[in-house]
Amino acid sequence: MTRLNDRVAAGDIIVIDGGMGTELERRGVPMHAETWAGAALIEHPDAVVDIHADFIRAGAEAIITNTFGASPHMLQAMGYGERAEEIIRGSVDLAKRARDRVGRDVAIAGSISTMAADGDLSRPGDRHSDDEIADSLGRMARALADGGCDLIALEMMRDTRCAPIAMQSARETGLPVWLGLACTREKDSGDLVAFDVPEHRFADTLAATLPLEPDLVCVMHSDVDVTGDAIDVVKERWNGPLGVYPESGYFEMPHWQFVDVIPPDALVARAQTWASQGVTLFGGCCGLGPEHISALDAARECLEASRSLHLA
Repeated sequence: MTRLNDRVAAGDIIVIDGGMGTELERRGVPMHAETWAGAALIEHPDAVVDIHADFIRAGAEAIITNTFGASPHMLQAMGYGERAEEIIRGSVDLAKRARDRVGRDVAIAGSISTMAADGDLSRPGDRHSDDEIADSLGRMARALADGGCDLIALEMMRDTRCAPIAMQSARETGLPVWLGLACTREKDSGDLVAFDVPEHRFADTLAATLPLEPDLVCVMHSDVDVTGDAIDVVKERWNGPLGVYPESGYFEMPHWQFVDVIPPDALVARAQTWASQGVTLFGGCCGLGPEHISALDAARECLEASRSLHLA
């Protein structure tokens, strides 16, 4: 993991994995009505291992645990609250099993989101108090660290209340923290706003989280058409390492709709533009599978060339 940290800091081109939850669904794993893909950790662990392994074979240098929908409060909603830490630690074991199966020493990122359960998934603050959120995400971060993950990946951070709590919980593990921000374009004004939470401006989320000093900032789970503009907004406030892993398609709870998913070669073309903006870490979120990661892996020289234009 030290080597990956050094490479991130050095600005090397790094390829990570694609969307675990949507790949599970693509392969026929049932999605939970309230917590989406988190139940697969308990009910379909072998499928999780298989997908991790396929992303490693495709060229990913870091894989992200299937814990986006498996925080303690979400596991409680599934009836597994008493086993929360065990299940979260076990998610790292599943990633390790895949790593051992393929025989490549990839990094393991522990995913943390601020999603709620039993209600509006995009507004956890409407369902839980600050103390409840801090307790749940703190327990989650510690369990991921105890399981042996190499870093924490905060995913779909969007608001100014819960995102800083998640960031603080992650920082307290002492592990590197990748801050993943999700945004979209507000229909009337054209401004960048938080994904699914348009009352939160993208710039406000940045202002609330960047002072907590992430090690890398990613624009993730955002449409390819807004990702470039979001990178520019991040760069106005952040001069550290940048990553992207966009989504493609759309979600209707609890199912991903694989509609107009960007082809791998088109993703590479977009990635070259993002590299010219200074991005060095590339992957995929919902809708993007091993074929997209393989295409990014094969395009490393092109991405490096585009990055060099940024440095010139």
